[in-house]
Amino acid sequence: MSISDTLAPALLPRHIAIIMDGNNRYGKVNNLGKGQGHVAGKDALDPIVEYCVSTGIEVLTVFAFSSENWQRPPTEVALLMHLLSLTINEQMPRMLKHHIRLRFIGDRSQLSDDLQVLMVDAETKTADFEAMTLVIAISYGGQWDIAHAAKQLAQQVHEGQLRAEDINKEMLGQYVQLADAPAVDMLIRTGGEYRLSNFLLWQSAYAELFFTQTLWPDFTVNELAAMIEEFAQRQRRFGKTSEQIVTEQQDF
Repeated sequence: MSISDTLAPALLPRHIAIIMDGNNRYGKVNNLGKGQGHVAGKDALDPIVEYCVSTGIEVLTVFAFSSENWQRPPTEVALLMHLLSLTINEQMPRMLKHHIRLRFIGDRSQLSDDLQVLMVDAETKTADFEAMTLVIAISYGGQWDIAHAAKQLAQQVHEGQLRAEDINKEMLGQYVQLADAPAVDMLIRTGGEYRLSNFLLWQSAYAELFFTQTLWPDFTVNELAAMIEEFAQRQRRFGKTSEQIVTEQQDF
């Protein structure tokens, strides 16, 4: 039974974001060869994607490679880039079968031409799908994202198309990555760390945070389902009081 059979749609998160942490530690714990933890992590994504689309989640965003990950050893970076290409190729049949839209966010300027072409091709082929959107963050950082949005507004001010005093948070929000998607409702980090690591800082302003000791390759659909059930029990106030929320629910 899917969790969507027991929870009202209004209680489900529209947008789930996951920091897929713990691949290297998984490899060490399980005495795998160098880089094989990342391979296991790549395979762990498949059942999560299928579960989310079957449950009715609108957007699933996963942190595959951060802007800070470029500082890792060159051999590991090369492996991660290779696995990203494999992930895109392997996900495409799933995207086509389940009518899932595939999108990418991040600074593409540092990526290889081949990877950029692969990303554009995948986005083009799935652009009209509406069952769910899978977003893969590659060379992404939340601070870069906000700075990039601010730069676009600054350019408009410079060109006389916009007045600086007219800029507000709503306007800036139109220029961050995923501006057309629902805000992140639920942000999950695996691997036992308790930080956001520069992931979707703007989009997750009111996200419910979930942290687990489970290393990403061991993260299962059952654990995700339990988190979604807990999410449905939390009271999201968005700055209001508990009493206001209760009154609004009763009026509804």
